[in-house]
Amino acid sequence: MERIYLDHAATTPMHPEVLAEMVKVMEAEFGNPSSIHHFGREARKILDDTRDELAKSIGTKGNNIIFTSGGTEADNLAIIGYAVNNRSKGQHIITTQIEHHAVLHSCEELEKRGFEVTYLPVDENGQISMESFKEALRDDTILVTIMYGNNEVGAIQPIREIGEMLADHQAVFHTDAVQAYGIEKLDVEELKVDLLSVSAHKINGPKGIGFLYIRDGIKLARQLFGGEQERKRRAGTENVAAIAGFRKAIQLSQQELETKRSFYHDLRNLFIDKLQMSGISFQLNGLLDKSLPHILNLSFPGTNVEAMLVNLDLSGIAASSGSACTAGSIDPSHVLVAMFGKEDDKLTNSIRFSFGLHNTREQVEKAAEDTAKIVQRLSKNSRV
Repeated sequence: MERIYLDHAATTPMHPEVLAEMVKVMEAEFGNPSSIHHFGREARKILDDTRDELAKSIGTKGNNIIFTSGGTEADNLAIIGYAVNNRSKGQHIITTQIEHHAVLHSCEELEKRGFEVTYLPVDENGQISMESFKEALRDDTILVTIMYGNNEVGAIQPIREIGEMLADHQAVFHTDAVQAYGIEKLDVEELKVDLLSVSAHKINGPKGIGFLYIRDGIKLARQLFGGEQERKRRAGTENVAAIAGFRKAIQLSQQELETKRSFYHDLRNLFIDKLQMSGISFQLNGLLDKSLPHILNLSFPGTNVEAMLVNLDLSGIAASSGSACTAGSIDPSHVLVAMFGKEDDKLTNSIRFSFGLHNTREQVEKAAEDTAKIVQRLSKNSRV
């Protein structure tokens, strides 16, 4: 049985060229980047070259990039690091109800420390309104953290408009771009963002490595204590092999940016077309023209998310939901709750399909056909 991986929003397979680059570095470049001898200098060059590559990909310079262990650490460092270090300017923070838990839990931690957080609501398409943002913005707001594109439904937020609104305000603007990087063209100057988080394993790079962009002049409170790596901003010996793999993943993603976007659009439309041809009932969660092209979140009336995921897996299809399934119980997706309310059936019948490396049109056609068969079977059983 062919297994079809349609869960690229969760993590992506490592590109063969990324893996080869990492193996080469692990074999030959074992030095500590902080050492001044030849071996250390060679490792340091890998860091410096990668930092410049990262910076170029978002329209900035190398000194503005900090390596992290991934998107979660980047979010934590940006949010908690800035708030704690700039508390004297105010204690109000703005975010949304549909952020990744790395952002939400960071904000919740700050609330325990006395900060006030406004969680902006979203509409049924997963988007905030600029009116609600304007109303929430205060003189004592010091930080705004709003994701570029949502990891569950793909909804893209008005980042450029928010950045423009904050241009003459003291608040610093952070965006979690983990799902968008490598898919969308991102320029920190055009977007007017001050902090931006990225993770390598979402772009066919290795797990355990990411970066945080920090605009000149912004100071963050340290979250890790130890050596003076990353210009004293993030202690710990850098993961040189993973960083080398990250660089290769960046090069590949930037070279293929427009091609990938177009291909993912096609795969998404193909999947929808096949479902429509099958005659099953389904609804789109979000708007196709205002979402990341590789993410498709669908509601299947008359089905149950746990049964759907099990049956999909038995058919060789890897997909996911925004729900945490533990011990036979389901915690509804906080994203879908924010979009539709706590009582909506979509909370228990929505599935996320996400496309990426190695997916083919033939795979997507088969996955859609098998999905339709599963929905027909489960819907029929639910009526018995």
